[in-house]
Amino acid sequence: MARIRGILFDKDGTLVDFDRTWFSIGDMMALEAAGGDRLRADRLMEQAGYDFKAKHFVADSVFAAGTNADVVALWYPDLEPTLRQELVVRFNGITAINGAAKAVAVAGVKEALAALHQGGYRMGVATNDSTAGAQQTILMLGIAGMFDAAYGYDAVARPKPAPDTVLAFCDLTGLSPSEVAIIGDNGHDIEMAHNAGCGLSIGVLSGTGTEGTFKRARADAIIGSVADLPMLLAERNALAG
Repeated sequence: MARIRGILFDKDGTLVDFDRTWFSIGDMMALEAAGGDRLRADRLMEQAGYDFKAKHFVADSVFAAGTNADVVALWYPDLEPTLRQELVVRFNGITAINGAAKAVAVAGVKEALAALHQGGYRMGVATNDSTAGAQQTILMLGIAGMFDAAYGYDAVARPKPAPDTVLAFCDLTGLSPSEVAIIGDNGHDIEMAHNAGCGLSIGVLSGTGTEGTFKRARADAIIGSVADLPMLLAERNALAG
């Protein structure tokens, strides 16, 4: 069992409070797609994964786990490819600017990241948001200096759950996948860890995922939030020797 020396964090639901950050942004995009029709916009929100009754995003839904390209494909199925790509670029811009401006950190995240950074862990962000969105968000939260890199879905050939982001992070840091832990709030985070041969996969309950989500995905550990991560890794590395 290799010691964990690097960590790839999902962004939304893991570092950032998903519901508090993303509802108003998703709603704005849905209203645009619906041409201002409130009822149709609500239906689009539901299709993409927002549960109005429970007032939260559904685990592994398009909103929770997909990319802007997935949202555009869902909401504009008949749009020809060139116009669809133009819309993806537009949505990337909207989410990058507004996602950073409205970002609310999960409680205890900044303190946990500082402890991990001080402990010498190499850290990166792996998100299915755009790379620009990820970079701007961690900059706005004041945590960018603790990360080696931030990877969006547009930074690699194949986004999560493919292993590409892990391999890019390992190329950058010189670590092997067995020395890297993946932490996220959806099943595709755990799947990426398995696909890349990572040393540890961790589900957090601070986002859209549930214990059932992570048990089905075969997570190695489930914790409340990133705030619990320093202790978990200290115990894991003590066992590794």
